Amino acid sequence: MAMNAPRGTQDILPGTSEKWQYIEEVLRDLSRRFHYKEIRTPIFEHTELFQRGVGDSTDIVQKEMYTFEDRGGRSITLRPEGTASVVRSFVQNKLHGLANQPTKLFYFGPMFRYERPQQGRYRQFVQFGIEALGSEDPAVDAEVLSFALKSYQDLGLKSLKLVLNSLGDQESREAHRQALVDHFSPHKEELCEDCQLRLEQNPLRILDCKKDKDHPAMGTAPSILEYLNEYSKTYFDKVKHYLDAMDIDYVIDPNLVRGLDYYNHTAFEIMSEAEGFGAITTLSGGGRYNGLVEDIGGPATPGIGFALSIERLLMALEAEGVELPVENQLDCYVVVMGEKAEVEAVKLVDKLRSEGLQVDKDYLHKKVKAQFKAADRLKAKKVIVLGDREIEEGIGNVKDMASGEQKEISLEDISAELKDTKGE
Repeated sequence: MAMNAPRGTQDILPGTSEKWQYIEEVLRDLSRRFHYKEIRTPIFEHTELFQRGVGDSTDIVQKEMYTFEDRGGRSITLRPEGTASVVRSFVQNKLHGLANQPTKLFYFGPMFRYERPQQGRYRQFVQFGIEALGSEDPAVDAEVLSFALKSYQDLGLKSLKLVLNSLGDQESREAHRQALVDHFSPHKEELCEDCQLRLEQNPLRILDCKKDKDHPAMGTAPSILEYLNEYSKTYFDKVKHYLDAMDIDYVIDPNLVRGLDYYNHTAFEIMSEAEGFGAITTLSGGGRYNGLVEDIGGPATPGIGFALSIERLLMALEAEGVELPVENQLDCYVVVMGEKAEVEAVKLVDKLRSEGLQVDKDYLHKKVKAQFKAADRLKAKKVIVLGDREIEEGIGNVKDMASGEQKEISLEDISAELKDTKGE
């Protein structure tokens, strides 16, 4: 019986993995420019972290988590998202006590959700995300929004739309919650089972329902923007003012709620408007989560962040026809003729690699013609031919694969020659 990867997972093979590496390098550089430092958290956590952090009423907790009991009888969950883990680490390691605040962190890593696999959505997927903890300044919200957009723009994407909303503070949310209960209660029996439960637990989740999205009551549901108190209105106005100052375009969507319970105040999504991208246009999302640190056992600490899926980012690049400038050329390929030259070839390859060059050779004892074909397939810039004569004379026959020019160079000088031509 053939063994295949589990449904909803994928192998990232050579030829594609280089694109992932390039994307990671771009995002790491962006993090450096925005002064975010990397954090690495465990792939699995105690289940209670996500129940308390993400929210019991969310689809993620109710339907999508990979949860199991370990040998000690503890309930463990493969992380479905990154924020709860980062906040847990922030609290556990007392990062709130650092002199420089806010604490600005970024992460890469696999996440796990048991959902129906489809194009660009997997049960194991990789997220890049940032979190800024310790400041309630609307300018930090604007910084995170700018970072999120630049994550795509720096990779060449142009067909982007930033969708923005405010979920308000606790007082505003309570007023809106009651308005939603009053609005949807007469239609309770017409809603799906999940939304009937949400009406009691968290009616805001109804606005995010995929099954009932076309129900007439959805179009007339009260907007959170109608229930923002003065503080929440002022906060949202400042966020928009900063975005305007940075010439960042955005669209206000009062029904944008996001899929996690911890959001308040600023909430946003970035969508692809590229033709042929697919029915689900959301690329990434995030928002402010004041109160989450306290929920996980830490001191009162405001926070905001966002996360993007690398898989969906790659889909967007393909939809817009963006070719990443991935380097896939060898600096040099060594062609060997004869047993005596084999030992010298191994020595030379190792020496060149030690000096920072990307070098390979034949390990299948192919004939010379086949070795040249292999060098061509590997896009080698140079080929060094080593035979018995070359070894006796202490030289290598160096061929430029682009021009066809050949010259004999002392084995001692080959490294300098390759480095010179590499820098041209």
